[in-house]
Amino acid sequence: MNDKLPLARLSRLTWLQAIIIGFIFYLVASHSGETIPVIQYTVLTMSGILLVGYADISLMIALSLRFSIRSRKFSVYRRLLTYAASVLIYLLLRPAFSYVTATPWSFWDAGTFLAFVGSGIVINTLITLLHDSVLLYEHKLYSELELSRLQASNAEARNLVLKQQIQPHFLFNSLNTLKALYNKDAKIGDDYIVHMANFLRASIFHHASNIATVEEEIRLLTDYLEMQKIRFGAAMYCTIELSEGTLKNLNLPSFSLQPLLENAIKHNNFTQESPLFFRISQQGEWLVISNNLQKKKTNVTSTNYGLANLSERYRLLSGDEIRIKEDYNSFSVSIKLLKDEDNNH
Repeated sequence: MNDKLPLARLSRLTWLQAIIIGFIFYLVASHSGETIPVIQYTVLTMSGILLVGYADISLMIALSLRFSIRSRKFSVYRRLLTYAASVLIYLLLRPAFSYVTATPWSFWDAGTFLAFVGSGIVINTLITLLHDSVLLYEHKLYSELELSRLQASNAEARNLVLKQQIQPHFLFNSLNTLKALYNKDAKIGDDYIVHMANFLRASIFHHASNIATVEEEIRLLTDYLEMQKIRFGAAMYCTIELSEGTLKNLNLPSFSLQPLLENAIKHNNFTQESPLFFRISQQGEWLVISNNLQKKKTNVTSTNYGLANLSERYRLLSGDEIRIKEDYNSFSVSIKLLKDEDNNH
């Protein structure tokens, strides 16, 4: 997910840190008994903190254009660059400190050189720790929000599947088909009721999590497909071209394939002479679900809710979008396959 940097909070925290440290320095220096220009020293100290703080913020903005804020590369590059920038800033402040105290200085003076390098490292450590606390807090809020939205969307998807399956037309068609099959061929009727039971059981009890393996989704789809093939016969074909590794090691949002097949059945005409071909294949990192297009001439009422729900759940899970393509002869939906490390929840 692409988080946004909380720039306002980071900026306020940088100023707050500069004011607090500057105030403490002023109190200590003004009661130390040393003859130093306390106000000028305090201003320079606060300036150094602000410069280091805004250097860190600027580097985070630049790095966020190339890397995810949560990625390891972002963290590593940020640490390396901010420490280098803070040391450079404090070395550049050496002449200013020497000027306000009217004391000569030399770049090669090892004592002051190490003192300013150490100051830069210490100040940068404090600032990055405080900035990290803001980032962690923002990440926590963002993750909780996204998780809540994902859970709600996933619950809606499961509820949608259940509603689709217990709608009168589904049960009516299923039971009528079952009755006809038992009158014609009890063996086929037994096969049908097995697939129906498996499908309804999976719809109710399975996929409690947000994602499922490709194998689990194919198994659910197969039960639904076999029921439809028994009903429509040779008017429907489905080809699945997936490797064993893809089936077992890669994931999809739960209940993502069956609604696509149901959508194709709902919106297309098909007969034994002009069957509906449904194909599931892999193209690189993408799972492509396609079918030939033989649109019904009569308008079919559709809210496209199932497809919209899948798109939203997938965006919340991975940050990516599904791809929908339609031309004169075909319709396809492409879903990027999820690895465990690509899943935010």
